[in-house]
Amino acid sequence: MSSRSVNWLAAIAVVSFCGLAAAQGFKPTKPVEFLVHTGPGGGNDVLARAAAGILEKEKLLPVRTVVVNKTGGGGAVATAYMVERKGDTNLVGFFTALWIGAPLTSKEARVQFKELTPIAGLVSDPAVIVVRADSPYKTLAEFIDAAKKTPGQLRQAGGSMESRDNLTRLVLQKLTGTTWSYIPFPGGGERVAALLGGHAQLYVADVGEIREYMRNGSMRVIAQLPEKRLASLPDVPTLREAGFNIPEIRSIRGVVGPPGIGKDVVEYWENVFERLSKTESWKRYLADNQTEDAYMKSAQLAKEAEEFIAQRRVIYKEAGITMYR
Repeated sequence: MSSRSVNWLAAIAVVSFCGLAAAQGFKPTKPVEFLVHTGPGGGNDVLARAAAGILEKEKLLPVRTVVVNKTGGGGAVATAYMVERKGDTNLVGFFTALWIGAPLTSKEARVQFKELTPIAGLVSDPAVIVVRADSPYKTLAEFIDAAKKTPGQLRQAGGSMESRDNLTRLVLQKLTGTTWSYIPFPGGGERVAALLGGHAQLYVADVGEIREYMRNGSMRVIAQLPEKRLASLPDVPTLREAGFNIPEIRSIRGVVGPPGIGKDVVEYWENVFERLSKTESWKRYLADNQTEDAYMKSAQLAKEAEEFIAQRRVIYKEAGITMYR
């Protein structure tokens, strides 16, 4: 074979290899950080750790994952961390509705959701209103009546001021003309401890956060936020059934990447989480935690976020919350 033929074959081999590499696209080669803004035990911490465990069990990732908790600022610390890691292909943020809505009301917030890279929506969480099992309040109406008699004296444990927990409180207070206090905590474990310890009388929680306390009988559910009753709570009324006609405050959780990651990276993670959403392990997790599947790809997630912000603007305006964006 002539040297010209050898060179020609070598060139073809190089082109073929490059084409194969391009077709294969991005794949992580070192441990990936799963970032959450809550402390251990918070709803998103639970979600991220469940996803990490299932990805490892189902062998859907070639590398390990590490859950990293960056609490503070109602998600601001976590989103700032994402921006600082611009272009980092080994960082995935598990966002909540707070990441989308909080920048609207925080003058100091440095990062808006649209600055991050949408990857996929994962779940939509139904929420419930709970009290301690030995609470004198058997219904939400009884709690509201007690709050009217002692304005500002009863306390609700919850997340940040922009969270669904507090927005539910504000909308209910406006509807009923009463007030009760709100105590924000960074993690679900601290909120649970506040309720069970008697430091708060009410808690609006994702079902996944308090499922074990529902099972062992230390908490009692007095109302649920979804428009339809959950199958696991057939005897507990929805807010509207209980006589409180307020809109369901939407919630969404999923994953985003830092700014500046490539399309191939987005497509890789879209595929990973789509495969995750189809596993039996994931379906069992959703069922066990009373969480609804809400998988959606990047483009759909971006559109959903815009609609979410539009709804939040209406709620904030009606609740008298100042907006800066």
